Amino acid sequence: MSELARTGAMVSMNLRRDRVLVPVWVAAFAITAAASAAATDRVYPDLASRVAGADLVNETPALVALYGRIYDPTSAGEVGLFKLTAMGAALVGLFAGFLVIRHTRADEELGRIELLAAGSVGRFAALAAALATAAISVGAIGVCTAVGLVATGLPVSGSLAFGLSWTVAGLAFAGVGALTAQLTASARAARGLAAVALAITFVLRALGDTGTGTEPGWVSWLSPIGWSQQIRPYAGDRWLVGALSLLFAVAASSAAAALLRHRDLGAGLLPQRQGPAHASVTLRGSVGLAWRLQRAAFIGWSVAFVVLSMVVGQVLTRVGDMLDSPAARQLILGLGGVDQLTQAFLSVELSFIGVFAAAYGISTMLRLSTEETSWRADLVLSTSVGRLRWMANQLLLAMGGCAALMVFCGLSLGMIDAARTGAATTVSDDLLGAVARIPAAWVLIGVTSALYGLTRRAGPLAWAALVGTFLTSEFGPLLDIPQWVRDLSPFNHVPLLPGTEIEVGPLIALCTVAAGFCVLGLAAIRRRDIAAG
Repeated sequence: MSELARTGAMVSMNLRRDRVLVPVWVAAFAITAAASAAATDRVYPDLASRVAGADLVNETPALVALYGRIYDPTSAGEVGLFKLTAMGAALVGLFAGFLVIRHTRADEELGRIELLAAGSVGRFAALAAALATAAISVGAIGVCTAVGLVATGLPVSGSLAFGLSWTVAGLAFAGVGALTAQLTASARAARGLAAVALAITFVLRALGDTGTGTEPGWVSWLSPIGWSQQIRPYAGDRWLVGALSLLFAVAASSAAAALLRHRDLGAGLLPQRQGPAHASVTLRGSVGLAWRLQRAAFIGWSVAFVVLSMVVGQVLTRVGDMLDSPAARQLILGLGGVDQLTQAFLSVELSFIGVFAAAYGISTMLRLSTEETSWRADLVLSTSVGRLRWMANQLLLAMGGCAALMVFCGLSLGMIDAARTGAATTVSDDLLGAVARIPAAWVLIGVTSALYGLTRRAGPLAWAALVGTFLTSEFGPLLDIPQWVRDLSPFNHVPLLPGTEIEVGPLIALCTVAAGFCVLGLAAIRRRDIAAG
């Protein structure tokens, strides 16, 4: 029997399993790119304003580190999409890596690969099918994104190059995901290693881009994200640079196949650390166990939020220069809905960060699904811990962690803002603006709990709700989405702080809606079969 036997059938099965997940992410990436491109003419209506904005970006180290340089200030395409070139490539890469891990290590951990291997499925079929599924998915992202950009009026060549830059980044990190799936015995650890690898490559790209000169330093050329960025869509369209990512993807995938040959089914190549013989005091209760499982993720998210807040705080010092055209000022004021430009910009950024905090809460709630499908939930529920208490503990961590992240963000922004303005009151103002986004994030966490209460396969629906919220609330004014659709987003009902008077009524209403969804989820979990969903 061939070692790749039944690979095609497994690709078909993977695509069927991902029939909701993949289209949602493809649409999210394509719409985000198209919306950003469509907004360019409104923010920078003429060549002079584009050049001025690009020069200021290139002179701001924090922006260069986060997004990369703008190589052609006269190009509307590059100026409009500079935020998405490196950052978008990183997100596509993360999506592709996690998708490969989902269909390899996660399925192996759950025993699915063992069942298939007992039949006429080749040893390398699961790995090959996972890589093919990721390739099809990121290819769809690249094609749909390019089509959307062309539809906004951007050049065809640059749009195809931009789609290629995202696609090859996804292929490179699909190979990374295949590698980490061979190293660890758990999908969670494999995802963690893949995320660390992506973070390292992003930092290498940032270090190279912030060096002296207008060209990237040699460190950038050590990073797949740097390679993707150096395709330079709308600024030369250097197609051959994409070959670096393709070669890396082939090498990483080949290495993963070689490692697969040298390990046992269900095992990882890295040794597993033995735990202590006796549990600590904090693990004697169900809350302590839930916190122990989520502790590392919360620390990582906290560091990311503080760093992101510091970057936004540095950008605040140059908002007035970056948005010097009347159209740009009108747009940011329309998005923020407040009078002062800097406060309007901060209000918009806090809404973005609030969506990220909701993403943390959603991922925390969906940990219950992982515990259930891996049968670890059975061990907990076989004790005196009931279903309601088990789920309520996770809700507490999700909502509490989400609130803590926004508080960290508000304090970090407030201190940087206070150093800029010399007014201590900005700390409390920025903190209040961050805290005001918490109830909206709680609504999405409540929706996730309700979905999970109804079915353990709530992940794609929960993430779809987050993506829909992001698009309607953040890009609604740009895409002219009907007001009633935008009002479905909880973030559309948050007082636009700082800069306006706080309105307690909408916040109480959002908290009530969140509580209602949580109660629905707790009631539903009592009625369904934990194993069957």
